[in-house]
Amino acid sequence: MHPNAAFRSDDDPLAFVAAYSFAHVFGQTPAGPRVAHAPVLVTAHGSLMFHLANGNALAQALDGMVAVASIGGPGHYVSPNWYAEPANNVPTWNYQAVEVEGPVRALDEDELEALLNLSSATFEPRVGQDWTMAKMQRPRAEAMMRAITGFELTPTAIRTTFKASQNRSAADAAGVIAALEQLGETAGAAAIRKTRS
Repeated sequence: MHPNAAFRSDDDPLAFVAAYSFAHVFGQTPAGPRVAHAPVLVTAHGSLMFHLANGNALAQALDGMVAVASIGGPGHYVSPNWYAEPANNVPTWNYQAVEVEGPVRALDEDELEALLNLSSATFEPRVGQDWTMAKMQRPRAEAMMRAITGFELTPTAIRTTFKASQNRSAADAAGVIAALEQLGETAGAAAIRKTRS
């Protein structure tokens, strides 16, 4: 995470994770460091749940490991030309990210099925659909569940970066907002405005 404390946020980091819902999960395996990419759900007690294909390089080593899940949100390039004094600045990138670190445990079969049901109940409405596992033939659902493993990561540390030009002057921030809006990057402009309200 970015070392500048200006880029921290008082917003709930797990709400951010729940909103963006896709993580890069990093862990150290006997074959070296590995990363897996997976949708994640935030449970009612604040842990992260996800599943991986059994053939994933991280899947066989993850149970009992301390891992890091990195969840990224919106971001954009910032040109020095957008600042009041372009010749005295360098390019940068505004971005939002949360890292969640903690021990991971593998889920049992019942927990895995509950995770998959929760996944469809969470993500299907986001795309205006209503698919559930109940729509699958049971033998097919069971075969597919045997090909994956569910996991729960219990946070012991959560780190955040919400970099939205907080370290810039009002004139510089106004220049970045104007440029982003001209490019149609309204989310980036809104993030900068939020940090200054």
